[in-house]
Amino acid sequence: MKNKILIVEDDKDISKMLEYNLLKEGYGVISSDNGETALDIADKDRPGLIILDLMLPGIGGLNVCKILKKTASTSSIPIIMLTAKSQESDKVAGLDAGADDYVTKPFSLKELMARVKAVERRAKERDIFPDTFRKNDLAVDFGRITVTVKDKPVELTAREFELLKALVKARGKVISRDELLDNIWGFGNSSRIETRTVDVHIRTLRKKLRNAKDLIITVKKFGYRFDYEV
Repeated sequence: MKNKILIVEDDKDISKMLEYNLLKEGYGVISSDNGETALDIADKDRPGLIILDLMLPGIGGLNVCKILKKTASTSSIPIIMLTAKSQESDKVAGLDAGADDYVTKPFSLKELMARVKAVERRAKERDIFPDTFRKNDLAVDFGRITVTVKDKPVELTAREFELLKALVKARGKVISRDELLDNIWGFGNSSRIETRTVDVHIRTLRKKLRNAKDLIITVKKFGYRFDYEV
């Protein structure tokens, strides 16, 4: 059987339709109709992916996403946000909360299944990487999800950690803002507003890295690269 997927959706018809089609594709399925239960299930069962509705009773989808991404045991679980909100500001809020992709209602099942597979593929690619990396004062343990500078711990959000990991993994190659959005947030060919989201996260990441901030190099008009040579 493929990955187990957690569906968090309070519309019973949509939830049943998603469950039926995911089971048909060979996935295991768990369902929840509220944020509180979803958080418990995610922590207990560790699904391979979460399809999360934005508008939920109790804890809303944005807050559920933020909690999952800030919790060590669930931070690496990919999340596809499913919502009727289609404004660009809503999409940016979803990405900043930690969502890996964003699908608006009404949606086609074919598109959703394609996005599920794409998010799974990106998650697997992120996992194929050495457990540790050192450069000058910087030390990163990708297995334990820890970062230190001059042996002092650095607290990063899940998104900041994934940005650092993507830059290190590129081994000195320049990564465009669109590539970073596609690989980490799940969106490529994005608007100026969304690419500014990358710049803001990079700026915050550099600030937290202190003495090691210059290892992240801006390549004007293109994107960013990591000073990888050791």
